[in-house]
Amino acid sequence: MANSDLAIGMIFLTQTVVGILGNLSLLCHYIILYFTEYRLRSTDLILRHLIVANVSSLFCKGVPQTMAAFGWKHFLSDVGCKLVFFLHRVGRGMSIGSICVLSVFQVITISHRNSRWAELKVKAPNYIVPCIFLVWILQVLVNISFPIFITDKLSDKNITNRKDFLYCSSVRHDKLTDLLHAALLSVPDVFCLGVMLWASSTMVFILYRHRQRVQHLHRTKISPSSSPESRATKTILLLMSTFAYFYALSSVFQVFLSVLNNPDWFLVNITAITAVCFPTVFPFLLKNGDSSVSRLCFAWIRNIKIP
Repeated sequence: MANSDLAIGMIFLTQTVVGILGNLSLLCHYIILYFTEYRLRSTDLILRHLIVANVSSLFCKGVPQTMAAFGWKHFLSDVGCKLVFFLHRVGRGMSIGSICVLSVFQVITISHRNSRWAELKVKAPNYIVPCIFLVWILQVLVNISFPIFITDKLSDKNITNRKDFLYCSSVRHDKLTDLLHAALLSVPDVFCLGVMLWASSTMVFILYRHRQRVQHLHRTKISPSSSPESRATKTILLLMSTFAYFYALSSVFQVFLSVLNNPDWFLVNITAITAVCFPTVFPFLLKNGDSSVSRLCFAWIRNIKIP
């Protein structure tokens, strides 16, 4: 085994193990809250779906890539290849969609009473479940092409018109078809990233204005950086900026992977690494907002009373 393969294998193994354990610990936390808390926050449902999407992405991308890097190339059947690619893409898209729904919901929650979002404040929790299931359905429909074009490597012995993805392969099309396919896959990502960036910027602006209004109420001995508004703002900036960076980078690599006829070893691996970066670090970003874990970062936002 080459040193480069060993290094890539260790990266995938670390990402997969750390990411799955981190997300499962958060999921266990929410399960405990579900059976012990009298009233759960509305955002908890979104975060539970986000965790499930992250685990799906890590299992379906991290595990096969790790095995391929350590030398196993033909461990998946045709059905297995179709399934892992499809579930990874749906999980990845669901992760983006969940963050998008979460950010919009938070904008509505902390908006001013006299703003245009005021009427939605009371109704917003009722729209969470339909929005989440709509995102699931949308991602299934957008990524339905993967089970059609993805196949195992054993079935392409006499076929040269294939793209090699280390442990699976896909049918190679003409440039125009590949470009249209890449655009179709990128449109939901670009839309969600745009909405998320707008929502996070709006949240930071609202929190900043609120902090300016109530600053005279804080005692001078209390550091401004310790206020709930400051902590919430820092958590939002950390979570959303990390999310935007990794998924924008991942989307760029995905486009290159789609349009190139013969993607090389480095491009295939770097695309997979960036695809699972955010699911890996997400639990730790969320916990960083609240060291006690039992009060997650968005609890601060919920408790801020903005007139």
